[in-house]
Amino acid sequence: MNQYDVAIIGSGPGGYVAAIRCAQLGMKTALIEKYAVLGGTCLNVGCIPSKALLDSSHHYEDAVKHFEEHGIDIPGEVKVNLKQMIARKQAVVDQTTKGVEFLMSKNKIDVYHGVGSFKDATHINIAKKDGEETIEAKNTIIATGSKPSSLPFIEIDKERVITSTEALKLKEVPKHLIVIGGGVIGLELGQVYKRLGADVTVVEFMDRIIPGMDGALSKELTKVMKKQKVKFNLSHKVKSVERKGDEVIVKADDKKGKEITISGDYCLVSVGRKPYTDGLNAEAAGVKLDDKGRVEVNEHLQTNVSNIYAIGDVVKGAMLAHKAEEEGTMVAELLAGQKPHIDYNLIPGVVYTWPEVASVGKTEEQLKEEGVAYKAGQFPMRALGRARASMDIDGFVKILADKSTDEVLGVHMIGARCADLIAEGVTAMEFRASAEDISRMSHAHPTFAEAVKEAALAATDDRALHA
Repeated sequence: MNQYDVAIIGSGPGGYVAAIRCAQLGMKTALIEKYAVLGGTCLNVGCIPSKALLDSSHHYEDAVKHFEEHGIDIPGEVKVNLKQMIARKQAVVDQTTKGVEFLMSKNKIDVYHGVGSFKDATHINIAKKDGEETIEAKNTIIATGSKPSSLPFIEIDKERVITSTEALKLKEVPKHLIVIGGGVIGLELGQVYKRLGADVTVVEFMDRIIPGMDGALSKELTKVMKKQKVKFNLSHKVKSVERKGDEVIVKADDKKGKEITISGDYCLVSVGRKPYTDGLNAEAAGVKLDDKGRVEVNEHLQTNVSNIYAIGDVVKGAMLAHKAEEEGTMVAELLAGQKPHIDYNLIPGVVYTWPEVASVGKTEEQLKEEGVAYKAGQFPMRALGRARASMDIDGFVKILADKSTDEVLGVHMIGARCADLIAEGVTAMEFRASAEDISRMSHAHPTFAEAVKEAALAATDDRALHA
């Protein structure tokens, strides 16, 4: 029987990063993955493939709608080759997962392909295609991730009524895509197919899209996506989804209780994700799950069984790849006797639509609810020379700072390249910078990052220079 210092069940961003860090710290490490390829949801059917399609569809939209304004004439008709677009997406995925395989080999991590389940607290059975194997591990990290949620009355047939997994490999552009759920995944994939020619209708139970983010971001993204001809039915409760041949019929009640009917040829069910522990046999190790199916952990991500930890989507908190990575690193360093920490308030959130949406720290709604005295500074992207040069003028940057100390409490932005720009906000807040600190740092001109400096100026003394 092979013996290890640590075994990780699940090879998503949390699991494979935990494995690398454990190996770097001198531990004999095993990584167990149920599928034939490494990388988990994010690399295979989540973050990476969706961004590949977002980028491809963005190029197409630019060619059709914006190149002429830039003085670029394309003779003939610009057409979508969806088959090639999906193939390119898969090539990006394959290259990325092969990169993870290389990292496992480089760091001398033993990889097992099969379903890992607890035999007891120190032994893990691995059900492989060619039989079962058992390994022994002093410590185990559960990193089994999540899977798409649905509603109890919806039958996902994976053909016309689909999840994000199927939406990444459609063989045709929908005529009318109905998206149930106005969160990150639904909006991103909805925008992909809207760019490619589909009509898109979003049905959301809450009174706004991206409800977990700052209200100003929700309002601005709604406005921009409406300009892009995406239809929204907010405050609508879906009560049935029925397929009739190639037609999908969605019935929902609006906020007054009036029933509406929406008909399309595809329906993307995007109502969140739920933790995945199927086949883990957690009870054999004595590991407790909560009422939502998540693995219960303490502040050190340790379960009720002292040598077993859990990270990522399978525990409480935001279901984000980079959050899982930080947790994987943290557990590895704890096992090595170090004293790492994670400030969950400083885990950024991003929506990869165009314009991109990004946020870190407290929202205005949270600060009001907590009774914190704050000041806000906001700067529009359209006031930037760089934004006008690239014709990406939608959006703004908003900085929230403590009214008395000027410490930055939240950074919220929507616009071009905000997925990258938010790192400046995270860095500033990690070092407890004030709005004035940011405002006094030189930002290259012309850039989108200047909006961060200008928002900080606005928050400092209402003295933005260019608005």
